Amino acid sequence: MTTSSHTKIALITGGSRGLGRNAAVHLARRGIDSIVTYRSQQGEAQAVVHEIRALGGRAAALQLDVGDSGAFPAFAEALKQTLKQHWQVERFDHLVNNAGMGVHTPIADTTEAQFDELMRVHLKGPFFLTQVLLPLINDGGSVLNVSSGLARFTIPGYGAYAVMKGGIEVMTRYMAKEFGARGIRVNTLAPGAIETDFGGGAVRDSKEVNGFIASVTALGRAGLPGDIGPVVASLLSDDSGWVNAQRVEASGGMFV
Repeated sequence: MTTSSHTKIALITGGSRGLGRNAAVHLARRGIDSIVTYRSQQGEAQAVVHEIRALGGRAAALQLDVGDSGAFPAFAEALKQTLKQHWQVERFDHLVNNAGMGVHTPIADTTEAQFDELMRVHLKGPFFLTQVLLPLINDGGSVLNVSSGLARFTIPGYGAYAVMKGGIEVMTRYMAKEFGARGIRVNTLAPGAIETDFGGGAVRDSKEVNGFIASVTALGRAGLPGDIGPVVASLLSDDSGWVNAQRVEASGGMFV
């Protein structure tokens, strides 16, 4: 089955909160169903499912720790069952590698344990999850890897995190080259600073941090989750069918 004859389905890692949740809701408004993954917040994930169903879409939630690549084959099997049960299909269309967490520590103080966790979640996880799920992605589908504005501009304390996102951006180009024969597009979305609970919620909760972000952003404010969801929906849509191997930054013009 190819892209045009069925309802499109997106798999969004870390879809129970923040940007992932917002993206799933915006996709539902465009008629794209979602499977959202959560690491521990099952209740939040189910709330997203209910929200999508209230919009007339179909949705499901699956548990996944993107930092545990050994669990990916079992996750793929669970995904197959979910696709069969809820959609009566064997494949999905869009993979959004979104899940992650932040570490704010100067390079001089970053521990190997912190570095290794960031690498498992932000770089190794998306690499091998995409590898394992590639046979389940429809020809003509897409992969969207979430990076960060921090891969372009530099704010002290985010070194290890930004290193992983730099790797993600290179990975995107290689995936686009290698998956192109199947018509699968691969792009990077790089959000700027967004008011969510990410990294302890500093951008959202600290007036000082929020004010700093606003002062270095051309549009004069910090980002909101609602600024990012529509961009995800747009990049996954057929409207962006000729956009491939690109880094799209959605930051309101930070540090331009």
